[in-house]
Amino acid sequence: MKAFLQANLTVMTFAIGWFPILNAPGQEVLPRPEPAFRGKIGLTYKDSEAVKPELKIPQTYGLENPPNILIVLIDDCGYGQMGTFGGGIPTPAMDRIANSGIRYTHFHTTALCSPTRAALLTGRNHHSVASGVIGEAGTGFPGYSGIIPASAATFAKVLREYGYANAWFGKNHNVPDWETSLVGPFDRWASGLGFDYFYGFVGGDTDQFHPALVENKKRIEPPETNEDGSAYHFTTDIADKAIRMMRASKAVAPQRPFLVYFATGATHAPHQVPAEWIKKFSGQFDDGWDAYREKTLKRQIELGVVPEGTQLTPRPTSLPAWDSLPANEKRVYARMMEVFAGFTAHTDHEVGRLLDAIEDMGELDNTLVFYMAGDNGSSAEGGLSGLLNEMTFFNAIPEPLDAKLAAIDSLGSDRHYNHFPAAWAHAMDTPFQWTKQIASHFGGTRNGLAVSWPKGIQARGEIRHQFHHVIDIAPTILEAVGIQMPAQFEGVAQKPIEGISMAYSFEDAEAEDRRTTQYFEMLGNQGIYHDGWMASAIRGVPWLSENEPADLLNMPWELYHVDQDFSQANDLAQQNPEKLEEMVKLFFAEAAKYNVLPLDDRKTERLNVENRPSLTQGRKKFSYPNLLRLPEGAAPDLKHKSHTITAQVTIPESGAEGMLITQGGRFAGYGLFVKDGRLVYHYNLAGVERYNIESQDRIPTGEVTLRMVYRSDADKPFAGADVTLYANDTKIAEGRVEKSIPNRVTLDETLDVGFDTGTPIIEGFDMPFDFTGNLISVTIELD
Repeated sequence: MKAFLQANLTVMTFAIGWFPILNAPGQEVLPRPEPAFRGKIGLTYKDSEAVKPELKIPQTYGLENPPNILIVLIDDCGYGQMGTFGGGIPTPAMDRIANSGIRYTHFHTTALCSPTRAALLTGRNHHSVASGVIGEAGTGFPGYSGIIPASAATFAKVLREYGYANAWFGKNHNVPDWETSLVGPFDRWASGLGFDYFYGFVGGDTDQFHPALVENKKRIEPPETNEDGSAYHFTTDIADKAIRMMRASKAVAPQRPFLVYFATGATHAPHQVPAEWIKKFSGQFDDGWDAYREKTLKRQIELGVVPEGTQLTPRPTSLPAWDSLPANEKRVYARMMEVFAGFTAHTDHEVGRLLDAIEDMGELDNTLVFYMAGDNGSSAEGGLSGLLNEMTFFNAIPEPLDAKLAAIDSLGSDRHYNHFPAAWAHAMDTPFQWTKQIASHFGGTRNGLAVSWPKGIQARGEIRHQFHHVIDIAPTILEAVGIQMPAQFEGVAQKPIEGISMAYSFEDAEAEDRRTTQYFEMLGNQGIYHDGWMASAIRGVPWLSENEPADLLNMPWELYHVDQDFSQANDLAQQNPEKLEEMVKLFFAEAAKYNVLPLDDRKTERLNVENRPSLTQGRKKFSYPNLLRLPEGAAPDLKHKSHTITAQVTIPESGAEGMLITQGGRFAGYGLFVKDGRLVYHYNLAGVERYNIESQDRIPTGEVTLRMVYRSDADKPFAGADVTLYANDTKIAEGRVEKSIPNRVTLDETLDVGFDTGTPIIEGFDMPFDFTGNLISVTIELD
């Protein structure tokens, strides 16, 4: 037998390891096939030669010292907001990147958050990757499902195959609503999109003092303080964690470059920031939004980020002139802008801490930094008069001015989910028309971009005017690293990259634009850029929750020669109808090519959960164990529906108290709990109205069935309801909820069983207000 084995050993060894090694940077298939065994296999280890597996580092794949990568993405930030682009808020960290590299003055996004983020990560247009709108408004069409397809691998997934250590801090708004619970699936969580570590929140926005934190795939509560002992704030926390990760990564594996995606919740609402940052801007905005726009344009021209002769576009007629406002409104609105300025400055300060840490590690020269001032323009979703609570906007609930005046000294604190007026958002987008959501105009899509890579870019403090789009970031990164997007990833053929690398412009300020065409579409707003011209069709104003009926195929298109008209101030549609017709036809050709069709201008109607898959669809009964947390997208939809909540508990003779079930918190929601021995149902109508139904007598001890019966007047938005409380089938209280939440209970908080995380549903108890008896189960039944 031994002789037979020895005679056939060569054939056997060949059969074990004939596969070729594919290590070249132009790898066509990722992950790579298993490499051939290059050693020798004998009958025992004594006559065999082992070969150690190679480290998964860039050098293994032919890459010598590729750059670290830092992507900073600020949320809801306008072109005229940051001091680096002429805004009235100093941003020294962004200045630092711009002065050591390049400012791009013609960089564009999609006009809305998660679509921009999907385009950034994949290098494809947002409709091409099923992200034509935020996931919470997704529909069952290829361009709008909210499910980034496997055929559009992210650049992070590719970098990971070349040995990069990838970490994501902050906002992840690319997980479909129904996939955000503890059961996943996790394909579109950070790990599924190419990141080894995630620390942040999953959703559109979060409370900066009480964030809905997720670490990797686990929901956690934030620490009580920042690492330096100061009062907790989310932006500081994610900066702390990012710095810790970068230092640890380089200490343990200096051969591996890092990719850090730092996506702040700021400056999206809620505008919340430590008070000392608000004080820095006291009195600086008392002359209002019209004066801000004029001063900003002057600064922009002086900086060279806006050309001489640029016209300041007029303020929309539906936004009030500052001088037309009464004194009390000016006082509130100026304060709201002071809060926003402090929020912006604080965010940039935390980015500066990241840069300091990278420099201290000796890595800044070989770090490619993209500092994106916005995933869209500034947000006008604060309405005409600003908000104490953003949930009122999403639920079309008016807020009285008196409440804002009473809260003026606490704006920016954890007591409010505040937002500023739309006219301030318009001012942040100087010199352009419109704001976030409006993809037809540059106020919604043009964002400041600063890029620095001292080792790889020789330019210092220079400006580039080439037309580019967020889809161009991914191919720029791949070119800088020296690799390509594979034709196949994880067994799936890949869509071609639709972005164009910006690297050609790094050393040539006069290089001809390589991006000559780009479509824009969001919520029915339509735009097309081609060879220096822009055609634009606006569908509706962003501060209204729904559009008036209109014919999406016969929009009143505008035409701008943006090579000569930077701000889109002069509509040439009447003078050049032939050019306009050519541009409109090009828009529809691009729309057909990139999954933009069918056009859809609906807003609140698309938020209906019935438009999307649901873990709760078709179910009438839900039984939950103690200490469970569920995001709204995975929880039963109880809005204006009759239902019963039953809690099976055991209460000791000494009594018990605590939360049985709650959804939402300080800014909207409901809670069923025991306090001072009494059963309480509390309903919070976005802080504008509160309804409290409470038993007069103490509930019994021992094994007890506690029940809340909610009888809605009708299954329609804002419907009131009769509420009755029971203990062991004995009625113990009854009352009314006169008006209910119509659209969304919360943007970031969860349904909690047996405790209350995030913010309290009502003041007066210590969080997390765990139930101190034995909570066996909570059952929700829809009638």
